Amino acid sequence: MPVITEIEDLRRMHKRRTPKMFYDYAESGSWTEQTFRENSSDFDMIRLRQRIAVDMAGRSTKSQMIGEDVAMPVALAPVGLTGMQCADGEIKAARAAEKFGVPFALSTMSICSIEDVADHTTKPFWFQVYTLKDDEFMQRLFDRARAANCSAIVITVDLQIMGQRHKDLKNGLSAPPKFTIASMANLATKIPWGLEMLRTKRRFFGNIVGHAKGVSDPSSLASWTAEAFDPSLDWERIKQFRKMWGGKVILKGILDAEDAKKAVEVGADAIVVSNHGGRQLDGALSSIRILPEVMDAVGDKVEVHLDSGIRSGQDVLKALALGAKGTYIGRAFVNGLGAMGEAGVTKALEIIHKELDVTMALCGERDIANLGKHNLLVPKEFYGDWA
Repeated sequence: MPVITEIEDLRRMHKRRTPKMFYDYAESGSWTEQTFRENSSDFDMIRLRQRIAVDMAGRSTKSQMIGEDVAMPVALAPVGLTGMQCADGEIKAARAAEKFGVPFALSTMSICSIEDVADHTTKPFWFQVYTLKDDEFMQRLFDRARAANCSAIVITVDLQIMGQRHKDLKNGLSAPPKFTIASMANLATKIPWGLEMLRTKRRFFGNIVGHAKGVSDPSSLASWTAEAFDPSLDWERIKQFRKMWGGKVILKGILDAEDAKKAVEVGADAIVVSNHGGRQLDGALSSIRILPEVMDAVGDKVEVHLDSGIRSGQDVLKALALGAKGTYIGRAFVNGLGAMGEAGVTKALEIIHKELDVTMALCGERDIANLGKHNLLVPKEFYGDWA
């Protein structure tokens, strides 16, 4: 077993163990991948203020996200196809999150179903939905999430139209996957992964196959996904979904101050500043650059979270110091899952928690609630002077 000290160690293991098409799905962005790269590199522009001779004993990273107690303000983001990174991946990730004391958000495009995850966990989790056309299917999703005791719905609002991801197209990754000669040859080299997948019954989209109208098997999934997403989404439609659900709603995909204000108007319990991990509008600003603008616009009116680009506990601290009340990790936990299954997700959480805790201490803070801009050194050009 190699010595694992950072998320990058898990990423390298993930790449070796998992088929290329699924690894690339996690580690890629749209078009030129500019936004994908800057989501991480822009964190590097923000520096930390070291403080000394401060009592660092008795530190706490405990907090709350949408009223729920968390061991640290870091949730596992909804990631599609997680069950193809590792057999029963969503179940394993959810169990790791529950044991660690952080929220887990299940994607509609998961391999394991809502019911699968509920059957293997004891605490409520969050469920992510897309803005789909079929009201009947959407209502059933909400009803199933309610029956599974989900405590919140995460509505992804930035995927009306799919951004083009070159690697996915070249690898034949679609719903269902279209295997190429190259991808089949690569699959044949991932023997431990393949043996695990053979032992599980969960290999298709568990929330859709057998639930969506006309989708009785994987072969009928392609036509459904091509027509399901609603390009006519507007704020009235989001209000309808909020009413259909009737519980806590988190809107994920906010990247503009005006949209953040609209989210407040429709009654969101929280918003997630996110550009879908750089997988939608390439050329958009990174989430961390947009966060201060959103905080200025709505920070005292709604709980603001941040997603996209977080690969370390220091990134978490920087987002919190700029005002976010919570953060999400997607690729970081998927790297752990692909590397070592449930134990890998736990390791990813341990790494981020230790980095967060130690960095907080060296910045002279004992309570995560006290983090603020006074802990940072932000270059003037970071905020930009856009015409």
